[in-house]
Amino acid sequence: MVTTLKFSVMRVILSIVLGFILAIISTEKIRAKGFFRTVYALPMAISAAAASVVFMFIFHSSLGILNKALGTHIGWLTDKKYALIAVTIVSVWMAIGMNFIYLTAAIQSVPAELYESVALDGANFFQKHRHVTIPSISPTLFFLLIINVINSVQAYAEFKMMTQGGPAESTNVIVYEIYQEAFINSRFGVACSESVILFVILIILTALQFRLEKKVTY
Repeated sequence: MVTTLKFSVMRVILSIVLGFILAIISTEKIRAKGFFRTVYALPMAISAAAASVVFMFIFHSSLGILNKALGTHIGWLTDKKYALIAVTIVSVWMAIGMNFIYLTAAIQSVPAELYESVALDGANFFQKHRHVTIPSISPTLFFLLIINVINSVQAYAEFKMMTQGGPAESTNVIVYEIYQEAFINSRFGVACSESVILFVILIILTALQFRLEKKVTY
C-alpha cells in the first residue's frame, strides 16, 4: 500500500503538471504546432507492454542509453533506490498524452476576451494562466485528477514487464500483488480480499475528490 501510494502521488502530479505545461506550449503561437501536438500525444498510441520493453533497454545498467549519456552505471531497475522512480517515469510518459489532449481542448475553449482583459490589466504570462486558464479549465482538471488516480492505482503492465515487483519488493504495488497471490501463489482468497480493498480505496478516493471539487466550486 505504501509503494502504491508513493507511485500514485508521483504519477498523478507529474503527468497532470507536464500535460498542462505541454498544452500551454502547444496553444501558444509557435511554428510547427501540429507536429509538436502529434509528438506530445504519441504515447497514447503505444501499449504499456511495448513502452516497457523499450524503456527496459533505455534503463539497462550496462547497455542502456541513459547510463551512457550520464556516464554512470546505475541499476535503474535492479536497485531498490531507483526502481520505483524508473517505472514511474515510464508510467508518467504514457499518461501525458491523454492529459495533454484533454487540457489542450479545454484551454482552446477559454474565451479570448478573458485573456485580452487581463492583458489590459498588465498581467504577465504566468499571471494570465494562473488567474484565467486554471480557473476556466478546473472541471477538466478535476476530471483528469479522478481518471489519473484510478489509473495509477490500477497500474500493472509496466510493473509486470520491468521489475516483477522487485527488487526487494520495492515496486510491488497492490495490483501486481493481487496478480501474484492469485496466479502465482494460488491464494485466491487473499487475492479476492485485496481486490475488495482496492475497490473500497477507489470508491473513497473518488468520493473525497467529488466533495473537494464541490467545496472549490461553491
